Amino acid sequence: MSLSPPIFFKESEENNSKYVEVKQSQTTSLASDDPLQNLCLASQEVLQKAQRSGRSKCLKCGGSRMFYCYTCYVPVENVPIEKIPLVKLPLKIDIIKHPNETDGKSTAIHAKLLAPEFVNIYTYPCIPVYEEKDHEVALVFPGPKSVSVKDISFHLQERIRGNVRGKSDDPDKPPSKRKKTEGQKDHDLDDSKWKDTTLKKIIFIDSTWNQTNKIFTDERLQGLLQVELKTRKTCFWRHQKGKPDTFLSTIEAIYYFLVEYHVDILKEKYKGQYDNLLFFYSFMYQLIKNAKYSGDKETKKCIH
Repeated sequence: MSLSPPIFFKESEENNSKYVEVKQSQTTSLASDDPLQNLCLASQEVLQKAQRSGRSKCLKCGGSRMFYCYTCYVPVENVPIEKIPLVKLPLKIDIIKHPNETDGKSTAIHAKLLAPEFVNIYTYPCIPVYEEKDHEVALVFPGPKSVSVKDISFHLQERIRGNVRGKSDDPDKPPSKRKKTEGQKDHDLDDSKWKDTTLKKIIFIDSTWNQTNKIFTDERLQGLLQVELKTRKTCFWRHQKGKPDTFLSTIEAIYYFLVEYHVDILKEKYKGQYDNLLFFYSFMYQLIKNAKYSGDKETKKCIH
């Protein structure tokens, strides 16, 4: 009698082995494609329950919404506010939103929900006055004059020196924009006063990339230091065709800026302090990714 197993058993074992290898390969691939998998987030159980129960009422305006009201900037009835994490930021954030930007598609709302004491949203053409404090404010926007986050302090110091001397560090800045105080004397460039320069406020533009030019070219923003996030790539599910993957969604830009600012300017080790800014974003990203692989059109439609 032969001691070798039947042929079909061998084939079965080989097929099972191949199946396991394929599944492991797919899992590894999915994990590597998920840039949000290692975030330090608060429990998203409240969002899971809300997703299962469907749209709910906004307690302020009465509108029917999913997760939060994008006009009142508050969670809806079935998402208790005490279940939403609050994030403390190292500076204030102003978001200038294009009037044609669809509120329900804007990720800027996430920042206001999760860091309400630090974030303000303005609808263009409403823009605060920044001119007198342009050495404390910067605008996140890619462009030929943009600097990296790690170079912010240097450029702010240059602005202070220029203002004290009665001239701007930007030669293209109109004379009317330059500040000069009579009787002020030049300061030693090594004065410790300049070494402690930090940002007080950072500005983001919330719009499609095709609409940003109208806001960006507004004269009220022209004198500000521009900062660019050059190495980050978006995982936004509504990526705009024809634009590079370094063009981030608003909440991604806010999050990545703060992470780099924390490490490069505050010189502190990053331990996930701002990860909860992606509390809603990461949940929606995962929902849409799962719906994409499962073919669940209703979930994708609900989130969109």
